[in-house]
This record gives sequence, C-alpha cells and structure tokens, in this order.
Amino acid sequence: MDKFKDFLLNLFFPKFCLGCNKEGVYLCDDCRATLDIREFDFSPHDKKPLKGLSGLYFALPYGERALTKKLIHQFKYQPYIKDLAKTLAGILIEHFVISGKNTDEIWNNSILIPVPLDKKKLKIRGYNQSEELARELSKVLQIPVISDSLIKTRPTKPQMELSKEQREKNLENVFQIKNPTELRDKKIFLVDDVYTTGSTMEECARVLKEAGAKQVWGIALAREE
Repeated sequence: MDKFKDFLLNLFFPKFCLGCNKEGVYLCDDCRATLDIREFDFSPHDKKPLKGLSGLYFALPYGERALTKKLIHQFKYQPYIKDLAKTLAGILIEHFVISGKNTDEIWNNSILIPVPLDKKKLKIRGYNQSEELARELSKVLQIPVISDSLIKTRPTKPQMELSKEQREKNLENVFQIKNPTELRDKKIFLVDDVYTTGSTMEECARVLKEAGAKQVWGIALAREE
C-alpha cells in the first residue's frame, strides 16, 4: 500500500532536485556532493561557548551554500515540502557517521525532542519541521521522539532581529514542560533545523534540565557561523 501511495504521489507530484532540477529526488547525488557536510561536532570548547547545552551536532554551515538555504527554506516556507524531512535527516545521519558519533554509547538512554512551534505557526504550516526531522532521525537511530512534553506557550519574534537583552525577554517563560517524569535522568537531544543565535536551544535546555533531564544536547541541520 505504501509503495502504491508513493507511486501515485510521484506520478501526480513529481520530485525535482532543488539544486539542478533533475527529476526524481529533492537532492541528487551530484548536488549533494557540493554540500560541506561537517566531520566534527560543535563542542563547549568552541569560540562561541555553550551554556545549557552539553554540545551541538550540526551537519552544514548555514549560508555558505545557496543550496543549503534553499533546502531549509522549502522545508519551512511556501510552497511547503514536508517530505524534505527524509532528505535532510539523511544529511544529518551522514554527519553522525563521518564524525564517528553514530554509536550505541552516544544514543543509549536518549530521547529526541523537537524544538516546539507556537500554535499559530503550527496551524499555518500544518507541521513542525523540527518534529518531522526528529521522526526521520528516530527511524535510523532507533531512539524515541517525545513531541508533547516541551511546549511553546506563545508566539515570539525572530531572534536574529533582536539585541541580546531583547532576545532574553522574547524567550522569557515561553517554554514549559508538561510531563517531567518522561524526561527525568534522560539524555535529551533537542532537534531543530537551524542553530542561529543559540538562544532558543539554550532556553529549551534550561527548562529541560530544571525538569530533571540528565544532559541536553543540540542537533541542527545547519548552524549560522
């Protein structure tokens, strides 16, 4: 049934590479080879130290390739391509493999939590891109996704447009935990599409640790450098 469904979708809504417009996939092998998939992770010893996060894994530098921006843009903005989650998760998995991070020791006793959207944005887009990314990662990493524990209580302004003081106020009391017992003593991997200023992930990490999380790490497809 799934194969027949995919056949019909490809028949009526064919995929085209966002890099070269080749039919069949959203990212062909030739265009994928142009992406600078990183071989290292962003640790607390980076030039921009982390606060609440134990570390950050990211696969691509945001802005270095126009294709990177285009892939993420089509995932988040109209015309929305929700199905891009599988392609983008594959890029992250490649990063984990080539950086030596795809091990049982790292993922043991872990859960994936997507950075939440407010209700208004979720209604407009129809899905949380971070949750879709987390669900595709979960299929490969074999660790669960919990998407209803960390919630966003109100809309916020884009962090990149604000000063340091405004960012802190913008995120004040915006994230809450609904089911803290699910998180206690767990290693949590926060999933988002882009790590920009880091303020959002850091605030999520703070709230999660207060709820009893053992460690909180970040996973982002791309990082603003």
